[in-house]
Amino acid sequence: MKLSAKEVLILPQKIIFLILLIIFIVGLAFTWQGTIIFLLGVLTLFYLANIFLGFYLSFKSVFQGEEIVISPKELSPIDWPTYTILCPLYKEANILPKFVSNISNLDYPKEKLECLLLLEENDEETLRAAKLLNLPSFFKIIIVKDSYPKTKPKACNVGLLNATGEYTVIYDAEDRPDKDQLKKAVLAFKKAGLNVACIQAKLNFYNQKYNFLTRMFTSEYTLWFDLILPGFQAIDAPIPLGGTSNHFKTAVLKKLGGWDPYNVTEDCDLGLRLKESGHRTLVLDSTTWEEANSELKNWIRQRSRWIKGYLQTYLVHSRQMNFLLKKIGPFNTFLFSLWTGFLPLTALINPLLWALTISYFTFRPEIGQIIEALFPPYILYPGVFCLVIGNFFFLYNYLLASSKKGFDEFVKYGLLMPIYWIMISFAGWYGIVQLIFRPHFWEKTNHGLALSKGGVNV
Repeated sequence: MKLSAKEVLILPQKIIFLILLIIFIVGLAFTWQGTIIFLLGVLTLFYLANIFLGFYLSFKSVFQGEEIVISPKELSPIDWPTYTILCPLYKEANILPKFVSNISNLDYPKEKLECLLLLEENDEETLRAAKLLNLPSFFKIIIVKDSYPKTKPKACNVGLLNATGEYTVIYDAEDRPDKDQLKKAVLAFKKAGLNVACIQAKLNFYNQKYNFLTRMFTSEYTLWFDLILPGFQAIDAPIPLGGTSNHFKTAVLKKLGGWDPYNVTEDCDLGLRLKESGHRTLVLDSTTWEEANSELKNWIRQRSRWIKGYLQTYLVHSRQMNFLLKKIGPFNTFLFSLWTGFLPLTALINPLLWALTISYFTFRPEIGQIIEALFPPYILYPGVFCLVIGNFFFLYNYLLASSKKGFDEFVKYGLLMPIYWIMISFAGWYGIVQLIFRPHFWEKTNHGLALSKGGVNV
């Protein structure tokens, strides 16, 4: 694989970051106020671009973002192709029986199925649980050697080497895909053009109403998979894949070399590499029901990994901007930079801007003039637009996505998203620290919490 997250920064990137740091420090030394104004101006431009791009995606999604829909009439019997299911497992003994049941209930010819349980060599508990189960004949245990890096994409690559199906899909241990999803994916590939190499099913949660966190998580996932991704599809942009329920043409996946084992959001990285290689990804109107994190600490670990991985992906692919411009075009390159590079950074920047705004109104007599001096009119007015109109628009998107999905009772929770954004910012800072000191460490997400506590309600 030519590009890899094995190195966080290569030498030219280190030099560029060092030069920018020196310029910033020198600027502060000579004119600290002018330097801060310039920095705020640049940030304001990016926030404005993010708002207008979000509006454009939402418009495209609502009016042109039609996912592939397979009607029940189209599911008539055909000679169904062979299908490989990859399931990377680590410390999942408690939920393995439920996963085996969910996969066994899929409406697909079992003689055409191959389900590879990818078990870590040192995970004795899950290995023991798998061997004690009376696994159906289409299940096979694959042992992943205990080696660095210890990540999900490394396990998936081991599974890919053993995959014999014409198509391959990844499911996590807690997943409950729609029973006809494999058949729908096959028919979606037949409907789509030859250059379509991936079909992304939608993700949502079966424990939506368990607590405040699961409700917020559900609103966010509904926005992403039911509004944003169809928008990406409508403008033929690279689609950041979800970590599960992405269906691939196995031959194309093998040709691309599978996943980057050092990238902790290998799905986002692969989505971009598919586009770079001339392939398309489409969204399928079929849902895989997952478990929303219901415990804050567990959620922070997962979210920090996602933010870390998105930044990894940006740092890796920005090493060859000329290649990106040539392969995916200027607009998609800008889109990639904004959504994969800048958007995760907003989790770090937002608390600073919030603190600045609150400080202005709270301590205006003492520091009001200093803060006002940092916001000349050409920054102040666009900044107020971002604060008022931008935040209103993003809140409206959550309401729109919930309504589109038919989750009417979740519409009201979209109004509480600012609380959730604060939580994302905390996870973002945690993720950036890990990017520096533990870039390839996979923060394990504990699954099965909802099942063990009776939190399933879908």
